[in-house]
Amino acid sequence: MKALEGVRILDFTHVQSGPTCTQLLAWLGADVIKVERPGIGDITRGQLRDVPDADSLYFTMLNHNKRSITIDGKNPKGKEILEGLVKACDVMVENFAPGALDRMGFTWEHIQALNPKIILASIKGFGPGPYEDCKVYENVAQCTGGSASTTGFRDGPPLVTGAQIGDSGTGLHLALGIVAALYQRTKSGRGQRVTAAMQDGVLNLCRVKMRDQQRLTRGPLAEYSQHGEGIPFGSAVPRSGNDSGGGQPGWILKCKGWETDPNAYIYFITQAPVWKAICDMIGKPEWKTDPDFATPNARLPRLRLIFDTIEEWTMTKTKFEVMDLCNQADIPCGPILSMEELAEEPSLRETGTIVEVDHPTRGPYLSVGNPIKLSDSPSEVWRSPLLGEHTEEILRDVLNLDDEGVAEARESGAIGEPSREAAE
Repeated sequence: MKALEGVRILDFTHVQSGPTCTQLLAWLGADVIKVERPGIGDITRGQLRDVPDADSLYFTMLNHNKRSITIDGKNPKGKEILEGLVKACDVMVENFAPGALDRMGFTWEHIQALNPKIILASIKGFGPGPYEDCKVYENVAQCTGGSASTTGFRDGPPLVTGAQIGDSGTGLHLALGIVAALYQRTKSGRGQRVTAAMQDGVLNLCRVKMRDQQRLTRGPLAEYSQHGEGIPFGSAVPRSGNDSGGGQPGWILKCKGWETDPNAYIYFITQAPVWKAICDMIGKPEWKTDPDFATPNARLPRLRLIFDTIEEWTMTKTKFEVMDLCNQADIPCGPILSMEELAEEPSLRETGTIVEVDHPTRGPYLSVGNPIKLSDSPSEVWRSPLLGEHTEEILRDVLNLDDEGVAEARESGAIGEPSREAAE
């Protein structure tokens, strides 16, 4: 059986943060019912579309293993169906704009009255405070959560990262909160509210920079390359380029072919326990005993020279050759892998981290699979649902409507017609 088998999720989420959360729960075995607007659905179905008249990769890669039902919540019969689903589900997840759920008539008090055991999980941009009513998107979350101010080089502007730590990162946080609330319910018998703010989620992922902010009040951050270069610190944690941030000096270095390949680079760490092995490998055995290089503290003001010298060596080899040689000596390093290289990596296919999924309108495509591996509950990745594909199925097996009830719902306009592909 699956880890979350028997758990039913009412999914009111859209775009990325919420769907990330509910997709993870679906991968773990929950029955996720995605509620969408008739004829429109999740806005990402049509965003960044690369195949005409087919759901976009943006949508398909965030909505695996779910069922889709289309309901008009403004229709009295539609609202009745939604209330029935609230009663029948264990968890309700939403990432609407602040106040939107209340305006739909689904206040926490009303939801609790319908189902005292339900867990209401919400993603918002900010927690309580001056910005709690503001909308937030990925890059806004990165900027307000501390990531952008500490990303980039100190002589350049703040930068956002390509990793979706605001949207997907907060979705992962919310999923953990939901599982914790489900576990607590086994003891308390009660549901509860679970919230995750995007600003909070990003800040949690930036906690080492908050660590450094406090250390900075007691003196310079010696492991930052700017300290070794004699550049004074300001009052806030600076951008530190490719410094490792963990006390072990590291940098991204060019490898053979860098002139034409933008990803012919490797991240190289000059870890103290393997310093002698590094010296031998790059042809600088004299550095092992030279007082200017023999100790970590002596090396700090010379890191630029050290990495420039190491780079002269890495530029004579491919990034994979460098990695192979370094691994033999336990020197930590990692090649810069492009999305193309990751998509083609056989080991990631074998573990299910990269999966190929077939879709009825767009054909086969690659997606990221479940990053969490459970030995007794292996994940299966199914394609995302077509718009309204499971509407009648859900009405029958969740709300126990018969043919007459389903027909009444359709005639009243409470539910949408399934897409042509779904109907077929």
